Amino acid sequence: MLSTGVRTDIGIKIFGQELDTIYTIARQIEKSLEGIEGLTDLYVEQLTGGKYLDITIDREEIARYDLSVEEVNMIIEMALGGMPLTQTVEGRQRFTVAMRLAQDFRRDISEIKRTPIQTKNYGVIPLSAVAALSISEGPPMINSENAMLRGTVLFNVRGRDMGSVVSEAKKKIEEEFTKLPKGYYINWSGQYESKVRAENKLKVIIPITLLIIAFVLYFTFHSVKDMLIVLSSVPLALIGGVYSMYFFDVNFSVAVAVGFIALFGIAVETGVLMLVYLKEAIKNAVEEKKSAALTREEIQAAVFSGAVLRVRPKLMTVMVDMIGLLPILLATGVGSDVMKPITIPFVFGMLSSLLFVLIVLPVVYQLVKEHELKKIGKVIYLDHTEKLKDQGHEKN
Repeated sequence: MLSTGVRTDIGIKIFGQELDTIYTIARQIEKSLEGIEGLTDLYVEQLTGGKYLDITIDREEIARYDLSVEEVNMIIEMALGGMPLTQTVEGRQRFTVAMRLAQDFRRDISEIKRTPIQTKNYGVIPLSAVAALSISEGPPMINSENAMLRGTVLFNVRGRDMGSVVSEAKKKIEEEFTKLPKGYYINWSGQYESKVRAENKLKVIIPITLLIIAFVLYFTFHSVKDMLIVLSSVPLALIGGVYSMYFFDVNFSVAVAVGFIALFGIAVETGVLMLVYLKEAIKNAVEEKKSAALTREEIQAAVFSGAVLRVRPKLMTVMVDMIGLLPILLATGVGSDVMKPITIPFVFGMLSSLLFVLIVLPVVYQLVKEHELKKIGKVIYLDHTEKLKDQGHEKN
């Protein structure tokens, strides 16, 4: 995750004012995290161990030889770093030509001290005559963020979900680092940072998605009961998706959440189509009888006839989707790690949704319809051993 400045899955950033203190805290965090299950490739970003050549110019000496600081710095730059002189053109390519001392004359500090400097009146003098040279230690690279120095503890997560690993790591750090030095603080970054950001967005997006689906269903059927019947397919669709995650050993992620959102749409769509066929079958039964009074057997027959019409289209839909997505389920190439978590809950969630739409939803609709018609006095239940006893119906 180069966008967060971390090359591994998780990074613990330590911010402060002194690199030595930051490095000490980082080493302590590294030691406390050892042994956590699923945590691998643990190491601390190096903040010490760099070697530096310090050249301190003696202003009194360069004045004695009638030299300036700029002239001495130019000699040092040319001898050690290299000074661009010109460019060479070879066909369509251009190469910069630079000049500096050969490797033998700059690989050792004693050789660097003998770097020749041409003066106006005193001939050639060594660099050591006008400057003090020494080797010092320091950080190989200084990282800063938000105007503060930064050190990082890096690690990857393998064989376990990221959330539980980070939760356990946070708990151990909070137990062992109850109080950091003043001006120092810890921040979690890497893929975990993106995961937290995505989870916060999903907490808003998923309820809004379900709310929009509920509004569309209500304005379609103008009935809260019908809306709830169709929405009941969503939890059943989740069952297949959750079991598929367990079977394929897939942890919950943003990609899995996207797959579930797509599954919600398909489950609701098929539920709407089934409910439309069932309502049409009830309507036809009422028109054929030319009476709003339906028996339990007539409601059951109407629901069965309406549900049968959706068996073949539903099976064809599920088969086409599964066959079309099968290459993604079996893929192992580039991009499969992103696409498979989206596809797995979608495909197997459709199987549980299929069972619900073809078997459970018609039964639920029949029970609701019987209760609804009975409540408004438009249904009469016939018993095999009793005659109709509804006096109001007999009068009609």
